[in-house]
Amino acid sequence: MAGGGGPAKAEEPTPHPPKDQLPNVSYCITSPPPWPEAIILGFQHYVVMLGTTVLIPTALVPQMGGGNVEKAEVIQTLLFVAGLNTLLQSTFGTRLPAVMGGSLTYIVPTLSIIQAGRYNNIPDPILKFRRSMRGIQGALIVASTLQIVLGFSGLWRNVTRFLSPLSAVPLVSLVGFGLYALGFPGVVKCVEIGLPQLVILILIAQYLPHLLKFGRNVFKRFAVIFSVVIVWIYAVLLTVGGAYNNAAPQTQATCRTDRAGLISAAPWIRVPYPFQYGPPTFDAGEAFAMMFASFVALVESTGTFIAVSRSASATPLPPSVLSRGVGWQGLGILLSGLFGTASGTSVSVENAGLLTLTRVGSRRVVQISAVFMIFFSILGKFGAVFASIPPPIVAALYCLFFAYVGSVGLSFLQFCNLNSFRTKFILGISIFLGLSIPQYFNEFTAINKHGPVYTGARWFNDMVNVPFASAPFVAAIIAYFLDNTLQPRDSSVRKDRGKHWWDKFRSFKGDTRSEEFYSLPFNLNKYFPSV
Repeated sequence: MAGGGGPAKAEEPTPHPPKDQLPNVSYCITSPPPWPEAIILGFQHYVVMLGTTVLIPTALVPQMGGGNVEKAEVIQTLLFVAGLNTLLQSTFGTRLPAVMGGSLTYIVPTLSIIQAGRYNNIPDPILKFRRSMRGIQGALIVASTLQIVLGFSGLWRNVTRFLSPLSAVPLVSLVGFGLYALGFPGVVKCVEIGLPQLVILILIAQYLPHLLKFGRNVFKRFAVIFSVVIVWIYAVLLTVGGAYNNAAPQTQATCRTDRAGLISAAPWIRVPYPFQYGPPTFDAGEAFAMMFASFVALVESTGTFIAVSRSASATPLPPSVLSRGVGWQGLGILLSGLFGTASGTSVSVENAGLLTLTRVGSRRVVQISAVFMIFFSILGKFGAVFASIPPPIVAALYCLFFAYVGSVGLSFLQFCNLNSFRTKFILGISIFLGLSIPQYFNEFTAINKHGPVYTGARWFNDMVNVPFASAPFVAAIIAYFLDNTLQPRDSSVRKDRGKHWWDKFRSFKGDTRSEEFYSLPFNLNKYFPSV
């Protein structure tokens, strides 16, 4: 070789370096997009959160004795309270761009209240609806005290200080992946609508920005609006064209765009208010069961908060900030009980996935979405139009959003040593049992119409069955226990679990960026300091 030198040494491949903050995010928490773009993005968040908001009253209200009018009322109330809670959480809670909405975790104890014997002999269905709603309100009001105490006392701060990247992986990943039953099974209930929605959404969000030289950011950020409008028009044409005239009732209920019954039932203007169904009633057993559901929702929301902070390109949540957010979430459950939403409050997983899709983690965008929630909850007819989106379209959105949240959970593996057998054991057993145990509980319930724990006391059954039916809860408990009991003080193990990466975020003042992302407005940190 010329020059007499030896052959050039091949460059050694190097792993991707871990990042405290997610790179390549267009707008982080404190950098809002221009107002026109922010308003459209806020409306998109509103559309996404409607899925669960409609699903919960649709499942509960008919069993309470209510019809379409009562269902529309509960949807409006749930929207109104969700808007209030989102504003409170993003302003005074964690200050993350987290949408607060109804939680599916509360459905089982709520159904137990509805099916209580004291409501069976009420002949008037509307009276039964109001009486059972008051019972649900009483249980929610009592259950809210759990999160209020754990959050504002700092007890949850002390728990989450022992959370490491390794134990966070099963929690956050199964917050998303654990909701797989709401994804493709919902799509195929009307495959000619759901499948095109999923394909068009992926095409617009992932392929068009790379195929076209113009409008790349437009397709990335507004893929949900574009795809939903296209498929919704297609669904309307199928309905008007008579495609489902002779179909089975179940097919018509999921495919037709004129069967929700919300537009005709919703009032033009209605402002929800506390105790609109009368004074709450209280039962000790039902309150305890709802409190256990509240604790499960608390663990699930912790995982979603962590996912939101990552997707918004913020630093890891200091435990004191997370505890503060839990306290405000408890106040949100209290508001749910006072207004009568038929469900407690938790962080919306689907909206956390939308943050990752759009790469916009701006706090202002989510606060704008909260304004849309309140606005359309008052103007009932207009809100009912958007709430009438066919369920298979919503299920197709869930396929992408829940997958994104699950992948955010897996991304915390970058801080862990994957060559450690300890890491493999904790990761594998927690995720496997986190999927397997709830699968057993849910299958048993589907076949036998009751959970594996079945006694004469419904409230006791719910206290056991509800926690073990939650994938993220089971996985988090197993991972947290194993990670903090298997050689936790060994210095090499500490690095294997990624704990050293999060050390500087254990205290609010450990990293200067915490002040930027999580400090309270109006100089309130002076009076309510984070530690």
